[in-house]
Amino acid sequence: MANSKYEYVKNFELEDEVMFPNFILVRINGRNFTKFSQLHQLHKPYDENALNLMNSCAVSLLEEYADIVLAYGFSDEYTFVFKKTSKFYDRRASKVLSIITSFFSSVFVTKWSDFFPQKELQYSPSFHGHVTSCASVDVLQAYLLWRQNICHANNQYDQCFWRLVKRGMDFREAHDLLKGAEKCNLNNLLFDEFNVNYNTLEPIFRQGSCVLKAVVDDIVKYADNGVPIKRQRRKIITVHSKKIAGRKFWNDQTVLLKELGCFVEDVDNVKPEYVKSFEFDSKLMPLTWIVIRIDGCHFHRFSELHEFVKPNDERALNLMNSCAMTVLEEFPHDIVFAYGVSDEYSFILKKTTELFQRRASKIVSTILSFFTSTYVMRWKDFFSQSELKYPPSFDGRAVCYPSTEILKDYLSWRQVDCHINNQYNSCFWKLVASGKQKREAQQNLKGAQLQKKIEELAIDYNNLPAMFRQGSSVFWDKMDNALTHQQNGKSSESCGRVIVEHCNIIGSGFWLEHPSILEEKQ
Repeated sequence: MANSKYEYVKNFELEDEVMFPNFILVRINGRNFTKFSQLHQLHKPYDENALNLMNSCAVSLLEEYADIVLAYGFSDEYTFVFKKTSKFYDRRASKVLSIITSFFSSVFVTKWSDFFPQKELQYSPSFHGHVTSCASVDVLQAYLLWRQNICHANNQYDQCFWRLVKRGMDFREAHDLLKGAEKCNLNNLLFDEFNVNYNTLEPIFRQGSCVLKAVVDDIVKYADNGVPIKRQRRKIITVHSKKIAGRKFWNDQTVLLKELGCFVEDVDNVKPEYVKSFEFDSKLMPLTWIVIRIDGCHFHRFSELHEFVKPNDERALNLMNSCAMTVLEEFPHDIVFAYGVSDEYSFILKKTTELFQRRASKIVSTILSFFTSTYVMRWKDFFSQSELKYPPSFDGRAVCYPSTEILKDYLSWRQVDCHINNQYNSCFWKLVASGKQKREAQQNLKGAQLQKKIEELAIDYNNLPAMFRQGSSVFWDKMDNALTHQQNGKSSESCGRVIVEHCNIIGSGFWLEHPSILEEKQ
């Protein structure tokens, strides 16, 4: 990070560590997936291809992150359980949540065509989530029982509901008929009206999917006489067990016993309020500016593997800008400005926003997920000759700033950082291009005055593209506002259009030119 007078703004960042010995659980849910399933004509009540896509994404997460030992999912939801001793990103709830949500979203888009080869993805899917901090293995057991009970109850209702709709009932009639129905009544309705025995439906519908790391016997080779030689190995498996919170299932899993502990007794009932009390979530302070800052995860490796132009790849920066513009368009009444450089972006939510009731986890995970899936979907628009070699991901956090002046200082800090980092990178890659090894170039620049180095290396810095030197500012262009006449005869002011500029946002000039961006009465 570059040192500047604006770095004091880092003091507003809050720690959100999940303390030992609590278990870390991350639960994600599809955002607006009812609309998503309708638009993509997914089969009702459940589309097996969609469920298998979700399961495949869960498997990818267990393969990518060694600390995740168990995942349970149904419909558009998945929960990931980390081993008890996990130090994954130092147990910071926001970072853990954002990485898991982002990577899941990235894999979902990447693998969509594997499961729906005849259906083009119409728009960027997104997920939101939160962290649950389980104080003991008993709480974990109660949580898993609760989620599987929800899976079971929802499936019973949906199986009845969609069969009634297909028979000719409208949605309200079907809902009213099923409202308040008991479990046994739903089973009887399925059998009496549709000749369907609920217990014979596919286990993936009734019981959900459990993805876990298990110890299995793998054939490693064959002896001369043809007898297989086996070795025990850890392997990721997917099962649809009737009772994942039961002792019989749990205590048969060697890895779960080692990493999470054993279930002492079976439990049959759980109060949802009890489990919800362990949710790790908070509402952001009212009447403060909210900044959601996202950063690429391991983008040094990502950029090398995808052969980004050094020190700046215009295609990669424009892809980031395109994603940021789409985020503003997705949340037109809440996000008023965004600033980006390299693989990071900061989104500014207005002081009066009530997006997701200002719940930090939901805001961070949703914006991050939507940005990530858009990044993957638009990759080919900017890298037409380069295949995406693996799913990219981002992490993020939310920070509140109490005044407009402090918010401007935050943005100034990011632009100062952009400027100094770009000076360093311009010198570094010029040295590498001249034949120096990377380590030599680092040593050469250590403690150097960058401005002098730029002159020594004959870099025409001031004529570099403004996007490299000043980053990208994304905002609503109010100049094009017009009164939009609606069908009811009333008029409303449109948001205008989202634009990108590469300009100086340090000082008052930009803000005087665009006073509406940070108006406190919006």
